[in-house]
Amino acid sequence: MESPEITKITVEVNINASIDLVWECFNSPEHVVKWNAASEDWHTPRASNDLRVGGQFNNRMEAKDGSFGFDFIGVYSEVIAHQKISYTMEDGRTADIFFEKDGSGTKLKEVFVAETENSVELQKGGWQAILDSFKKYIESL
Repeated sequence: MESPEITKITVEVNINASIDLVWECFNSPEHVVKWNAASEDWHTPRASNDLRVGGQFNNRMEAKDGSFGFDFIGVYSEVIAHQKISYTMEDGRTADIFFEKDGSGTKLKEVFVAETENSVELQKGGWQAILDSFKKYIESL
């Protein structure tokens, strides 16, 4: 039996902030709850993060009207401070996040395995919107 083709999606953003600040705000739950949403009608009311190989993160993502929500959970397989984070999601898909110094700013890139329920365009748009929200948040600090 042939295995289905694996589709990887890449989203990225250039942030006008130091790599130290980007790393801190991307990984600290007290910051995650302030930026982790793909649209204004969603939010992350709580987050936890054990940033180490074998550690787990859990970001509770919900529609602000309470109509829908889910826990976005992953287990870290690689953590290289200020450079790279890799994790596996509950459904077995993987993601890699790259932090790269870019002049006085930081380039943040995420590469993740697409799921099969939603279109690649929808998934890319949602993950990009979250990165754009992160950029807006961190550049407003």
